[in-house]
Amino acid sequence: MTQPYPQYPPPPHGWVPNYGPPPDNNLVWAILATVMCCLPLGIVAIVKASQVNSLWFQGFHAEAHRAADEARKWAMWSAISSGILLALYLVFILVMFAFVGVSFWSLMP
Repeated sequence: MTQPYPQYPPPPHGWVPNYGPPPDNNLVWAILATVMCCLPLGIVAIVKASQVNSLWFQGFHAEAHRAADEARKWAMWSAISSGILLALYLVFILVMFAFVGVSFWSLMP
């Protein structure tokens, strides 16, 4: 069976590497993106953000940084997609009002 993450050899006895604190998991942005923006992309961001701390404390520091970056990316794409959809909706409403206005004024004597 293959391991999902590479297995590193244990550090020498008595030596503990100092990697510092774990990276910011961007969980707040992921939750806000899920609630206020695009739900499917926000859920992916929440899943990625929830993996950061567990990967960090298991010793997979590069994967934890990658998961944090992906959580930020998915939350950002969620916000961008909702902004694009809102802009398209506003354009649609303006076009519909323009057509209704033209048809209304063409009926007037």
